[in-house]
Amino acid sequence: MNTPDPLTKLALGTVQFGLPYGIANRQGQVGTVAVGQILDDARAAGVSTLDTAIAYGESERALGQHDLSGFAIVTKLPELPEDCSDIAGWVESELAGSLQRLAVSQVDSLLLHRPMQLLDKDGEQLFTALTALREQGLVRRIGVSVYAPQELESLCERYHFDLVQAPFNLLDKRLEQSGWLDRLYASKTDLHVRSVFMQGLLLMSNDERPAKFSRWSEQWRLWHAWLAQAGLTPLQACLRHALAVTQVERVVVGVDSPEQWRQILQAAAGDCPVTPSALGCTDVELLNPALWSTL
Repeated sequence: MNTPDPLTKLALGTVQFGLPYGIANRQGQVGTVAVGQILDDARAAGVSTLDTAIAYGESERALGQHDLSGFAIVTKLPELPEDCSDIAGWVESELAGSLQRLAVSQVDSLLLHRPMQLLDKDGEQLFTALTALREQGLVRRIGVSVYAPQELESLCERYHFDLVQAPFNLLDKRLEQSGWLDRLYASKTDLHVRSVFMQGLLLMSNDERPAKFSRWSEQWRLWHAWLAQAGLTPLQACLRHALAVTQVERVVVGVDSPEQWRQILQAAAGDCPVTPSALGCTDVELLNPALWSTL
């Protein structure tokens, strides 16, 4: 029996194509030529999924300047305006803008960046508008991007999604511990995981890591001790851990240079030893990058 190539399970995250994103990003926004090189390398390696969003600055437009044939594109709608009187019209217009910027006629998946709006008074209309786009063949799958698995409790009570995107990494085991890893798989909802590097925080040495993260010094000690014992680099460990999870369809990784992308492609192949349970963390102040500015 042939083992699937782990590279085909990777999805190229493109937020850095539109914004200087990430705590470890020292390159800034990726330039047009570099975007082309990264896309060429992705295609050659068998990576067939691109992850973007309207909220990612110029990301969609940057992608649209290149040949995207053969790529399945996942994009995301921003927050629905409070004063929106025509929800279906807004959804159609937002997707039309994405298709124009991407220079494509359809996308694989359309997700909500603010999914809890589905629980508001206009939630049913919003979901109906998404469903209509799927029925028209403009998108193949509809779904949500969540910050934490507990959001899925109330969302999945009311709606069925084709695709869910959620954070997951060697420290953040909430998807697994909450049971949602198995529940999504059982309900035939595809899962894409992101934040496998925690914006690069997991790739940093003790000297590189910002001082405000020193309160988790025991976590970092355990992390580096396990890496040494396993004989893995941080990059290898983060990638191989996520890629080995059967219930995960795609592992979304962002890059800020062609060199970094090539390093990722090289590091992805190989086994990951069983990770000690002590590596897991439940402190949302560490697990949620949106809270890091308050540290």
